[in-house]
Parts: sequence; C-alpha cells; structure tokens
Amino acid sequence: MGNADLRTLAALSEVSFEEVAGSVVAVDAHNWLYRYLTTTVKWTSSEKYTTDAGEEVANLVGIVQGLPKFFEHDLTPVFVFDGGVTEMKDDEVAKRREQREKAEERLEAAREAGDAVEAARMEARTQRLTETIQDTSRELLSLLDVPVVEAPAEGEAQASYMARKGDADYVGSEDYDTLLFGAPYTLRQLTSKGNPELMDLDATLDRHDITYEQLVDIAMLCGTDFNEGITGIGPKTAVKVVKEHGDLWSVLEARGDTIPNADRVREFFLDPPVTDDYGYDTHIDPDVAAAREFVTETWEVDPEEVRRGFERIEESVTQTGLDRWT
Repeated sequence: MGNADLRTLAALSEVSFEEVAGSVVAVDAHNWLYRYLTTTVKWTSSEKYTTDAGEEVANLVGIVQGLPKFFEHDLTPVFVFDGGVTEMKDDEVAKRREQREKAEERLEAAREAGDAVEAARMEARTQRLTETIQDTSRELLSLLDVPVVEAPAEGEAQASYMARKGDADYVGSEDYDTLLFGAPYTLRQLTSKGNPELMDLDATLDRHDITYEQLVDIAMLCGTDFNEGITGIGPKTAVKVVKEHGDLWSVLEARGDTIPNADRVREFFLDPPVTDDYGYDTHIDPDVAAAREFVTETWEVDPEEVRRGFERIEESVTQTGLDRWT
C-alpha cells in the first residue's frame, strides 16, 4: 500500500520525547540506515567517507550522527536487520533497481554538465546497502553496545513481532507497513528534527471500525510492496467495500477481480517469517574510543565529520545518569 494511502488511514499523533523516555525501540535497521546514508551522501563530500581503497562508508557517518537522538532522549534502540528477500518482493526489488539505474544515468549527465546540486541529489538516490555497509554498520553498533537482531526475512516484520511480544515498547520506522505487520505502536520521524510521530494500530482499527485482518485486506486492495492493487480502488473505497462485504475474498468475488498470490501475500502480513532466537541487554555501555578508532582509522572517515556525533554520545552517557548507560 502506498505510504500516502496508508497515512490517510493511520491514527497518527505527535508525542514528546518525555512521553516515550525509558522505552525500548525495535528499529527497522535498513529503513533507518538508508535514510541517514542518503542524507550523508547528499550533503557531505564523498572524499570525507571514502577509503584510500575506494570503499564508501557514509553509513558510519550516518550512524554516529543519528544514534545520539536515541541516547539523549533515554531511548534504547535495538536494530533489527533484514534477512533474505522474499520472492514475493521480487517485483518491488526490480522496480527499485530500475529507479536506481535511471538515477545513475541522471547522475552521470549532471556530472558532465557540471550541475553539482543535481549530482548530489542523484548521488543520494543511487545508494544501496552494500555488504560493506551492512558489515561495518553491525560492527560499529557492536562497539557502541547497541543490540542487533537478525530477522529471517523482513526487519519490520520481526520488529513488529518483538513489539507484540512486549520485548520492545515501540517499532522505529518511517514505513507505514509496520501497521500491516501488527506493530501496536510505531515511532516515526526518528530521523527528522522535532518530536516523533506515534502510529497506533488499535486506534487505527477503532477509527474505521475494522479488524486487523480487514486492515490488511484494505491495504492489499490498494496495493502493497508484495502485490499490485485493484485499479480504481483507493483507501476510502477499500474501507467501504471491505466493511460492506466482510473480507478481501468477498470483495474480489463481488467485483470479478483477482490479485495474484493473494492468499500468500495476506498470510505473509498476518503470519510473517519471524524468530524467537534473539536476546539483548538494554544496559548499554558504548566503547566510544574503540568506535572512534574503528570509524576514523580503520575506515578512514574524516574525524571532523564524526567529531560532534561522538561528543554527543559521550555527553548523553554522562547527562542521562542512567545505570544502563554508565
């Protein structure tokens, strides 16, 4: 379901950091990393985060600049990484690859034309989470004593499962699909300035007088990462017809429409591949000196690019006065 579609249905409200302080947040790692990666690439000269061997590790700059927001507001992040890509997402992956290839063409054209602004925009759009980026991200998080969980498939599905079990208070993601994976509460805008935005599953269901299963059916009618929607059906119409007919199957039968692999897609949202094989300590004790050495010496990031971020991490450890960080 398109983000704009699902946003019109979701129960959203601004919350202060004081209201969520002391919480554990299961962070959709790929979603969070990608946002900081693209921002770093867009606004930072590539020479600042490129090694002599030519490897780009803008992610390390992003992590050092992004983590303090959790620590400064007494939030414990648990980063949940994606596992294998489900075959149902092949079309979405292909679409993103095509978009990246088009961006690469525009990037080359901008460079040839000497258009630095357009080149920076396109450079950000060509980013992907390479093996180096994923490996170095995990290592840096480990040095900073930030828990990591490996999902068998979708990270946001695993994070949502952890929140449903009570092993996390919130899911942290900019993606509205956490609703479809059953996350009770999602904190959005953790990569933005200002207060976070709270997305509430039960409040969403109550607002439209629907069940969780019906919400998934509504999303599938509009279209998700795993299926194309039905032409002519937007969120308001989807809510209306699902409430009128009861479920996805009855709507499709009444309209004479089909959604390829609908049963598999629906089951993937309602019962996705997740694991109970995880454990973590929320008493975080970051080794800032080792992390700084890893970033600036091992991976040759310009020290000035991460100086303030590491300072903020050290300051937050001192200022919070919390046992788990000291």
